Amino acid sequence: MTAAASTAENAASSPEVLAAIDMGSNSFHMVVARLVHGEIRTLEKMGEKVQLGAGLDQYNRLTEEAQERALTCLGRFAQRLQGMPPKAVQIVGTNALRVARNAHEFMARAEEVLGYPVEIIAGREEARLIYLGVSHTLSDDIGRRLVIDIGGGSTEFIIGQRFEPQELESLHMGCVSFRNRYFPDGKITRRQMDKAVTHAEQELLNIRQHYRSVGWQSAVGSSGSIKAIASVLSSLKITDGTITLPAMQELRKRLVDMGKTEKLADLGVRSDRQSIFPAGFAILMGAFQSLGITEMSFADGALREGLLYDIVGRIQHEDVRERTISALQERYHVDQEHGAAVEATAVAAWEQVADAWALHTAADEEVLRWACRLHEIGLTISHSQYHKHGAYLLRYSDLPGFSQQFQRDLATLVRGHRRKFSSAIFEGLDPEDIIRLRYLCVLVRLAVLLQHPRNMEPAPEFTLNPHKNKLVLEFPAGWLDDRPLTLADLENERDYLTKQNFTLEISGG
Repeated sequence: MTAAASTAENAASSPEVLAAIDMGSNSFHMVVARLVHGEIRTLEKMGEKVQLGAGLDQYNRLTEEAQERALTCLGRFAQRLQGMPPKAVQIVGTNALRVARNAHEFMARAEEVLGYPVEIIAGREEARLIYLGVSHTLSDDIGRRLVIDIGGGSTEFIIGQRFEPQELESLHMGCVSFRNRYFPDGKITRRQMDKAVTHAEQELLNIRQHYRSVGWQSAVGSSGSIKAIASVLSSLKITDGTITLPAMQELRKRLVDMGKTEKLADLGVRSDRQSIFPAGFAILMGAFQSLGITEMSFADGALREGLLYDIVGRIQHEDVRERTISALQERYHVDQEHGAAVEATAVAAWEQVADAWALHTAADEEVLRWACRLHEIGLTISHSQYHKHGAYLLRYSDLPGFSQQFQRDLATLVRGHRRKFSSAIFEGLDPEDIIRLRYLCVLVRLAVLLQHPRNMEPAPEFTLNPHKNKLVLEFPAGWLDDRPLTLADLENERDYLTKQNFTLEISGG
């Protein structure tokens, strides 16, 4: 197929309407947009103050009341999603779900309401997507920009140039958590404001020196808290909406003089934002003072817009996850030629069993391919137990483009690609995930064994006959007779799989 034909085919198969849902700690947002010649045109925006972060109890578990609030909101969003293809929809949770101990329980209920997968993203992945959303709503200026996004439970700080982020950080402070700690009764005192601002500056100490040394030519704020501050400065005629350090100092005095959040209506602050306004202000004031910001503008783009552009990238085969995998291969000196051979063998096996084992989603193929490419990543640490080292790297590294669940699945396949095939590999996973990942593990293990000689010889035209908990593997007549080491590997593998109540039958000696 020519490049032009491939592009035309991609365009023809691309969904026209896209949707993204951001389940934040304070607000849930949905945006629906149309893809026109590679550009996004917003059709509809919806947002509700769910305050999921405020529903975390003393044990960091989401209360039933908070879950019901969230599910009611998602039920309204779900009506707009009906009929959209899965590849056109991204739904993510941020800090509240990163923290919640019962997040998986809530996510299962959310997926049932929405009818689409829900993912939790790490803080730096949230920062990357925020920058992507902001950068697409700004002019394509030359020079670095600092982007700050104050959420309900975390605040993201990004330095980037044009569409590429260079520094990404997510700090564990947000307008809901700061409100609960410093302004729980709605009173705004000088003492509590000073404490809140100092706390924000303390959180910034870890990145302050590095960010100031990198530097930026412009500063931009996104999302509700910063938008509200810009709006208040404009309505008070302190500035035209530009956020400056003198304007922040003036607003700080006025907030303390007012003394109560309920009086913020006089400044034009919406009732649903009044309780968190002083907390968001304190975080931004701390950032201005710690990082030496003198002026900041506001941008409409945020996480949900970043999600939309991320969808477009995947549709147009500009998937940031592919770049992440390639970067990992380079950084950890992975044998890429061998990884490609293992991948080709695993995919040949997957194509024969996908329907019987219900492994036919795009995510199943993606995690299989990427696990094969990275199965030896742990060798950079030690040959001994390298599958465990590799799993740890993939589970806990910041991997741009990947959700926490996808990283967990990828780590599971790498952890289970060799040696004992024990229940410990799948510990802590949901039963339905265990079934799927167990089958995928079997495919990776077989592909690694068939490429064990590392001679780049194409895999044989093997035939797989899949059953539940059983696989019949048939080779051309005489093929195994010439490869006694491969036969020995397969016989060992049969014994490993038996311990997980999985039967491997080998024929074609």
